[in-house]
Amino acid sequence: MTKAIYPGTFDPITYGQIDIAHRATELFDEVVIAVYARPTKNELFPIEERLAMVRETFKDQPLISVAEYDGLTVDFARAVEAKVIV
Repeated sequence: MTKAIYPGTFDPITYGQIDIAHRATELFDEVVIAVYARPTKNELFPIEERLAMVRETFKDQPLISVAEYDGLTVDFARAVEAKVIV
């Protein structure tokens, strides 16, 4: 089973990001949308709202899960045992 993460701020999530996530499910068994909690840029939405938007977007997608992270992306990938970063 190949797990991938798709990291980003998703502030807000865009149609292009949604398309990439859907395409990733065709290549990998599981895709974790990794929402970065502490971006260095000014946020439009706080992390709670960004998580809610992303979860609502993918609520009917069984191969996609959503998680919050901070720190290094590679550390998060290791923590969830992902082998691929999209």
